Amino acid sequence: MQTNPIILPWRGVIPALDPTVFVAPGASVIGDVVIGAGSSVWFGAVVRGDVHQIRIGCRSNIQDGTVVHVSRGKSGTAIGDDVLVGHNCIIHACTLQSRSFIGMGAVVMDFAVVESGAMVAAGALVPQGRRIPSGELWGGSPARKMRDLTPDETDFIVSQCAHYSALGKEYKEMIASL
Repeated sequence: MQTNPIILPWRGVIPALDPTVFVAPGASVIGDVVIGAGSSVWFGAVVRGDVHQIRIGCRSNIQDGTVVHVSRGKSGTAIGDDVLVGHNCIIHACTLQSRSFIGMGAVVMDFAVVESGAMVAAGALVPQGRRIPSGELWGGSPARKMRDLTPDETDFIVSQCAHYSALGKEYKEMIASL
């Protein structure tokens, strides 16, 4: 039974993962990547810091099938604390500030910024250089403002990140016991 993720150095740079990080079997973390405490990278996700750096804060989660990459010589990817990145997203050379939410299947392109407390809807395309303001929900292709978020929706981001942090810890313990 394969229970190890793929964690690879690139050009002599080894990913730096806090000991509490959960990286699922079948997920890949490569190169110049730093991941903070309580964060998780789920099944089939790829975090590839080969031609620039990727920084992921604490309690953030990169869900199943998501690709996080960078732009050669131009921009790394920065993901803050308590960020939820849904299943099958593409996060490319952009900034996701703390407490932001990226819905399933969304694409966030180079130099885009999703501000703290903002949400990107499932399936949205955030084009290069677009800034998604705090407290707003953006969706569509290209993404545009749909409405302001409710306080319950912004609270949901942090609660879901806490849930995924606890779930990652549980998975890590279960796999260690095999």
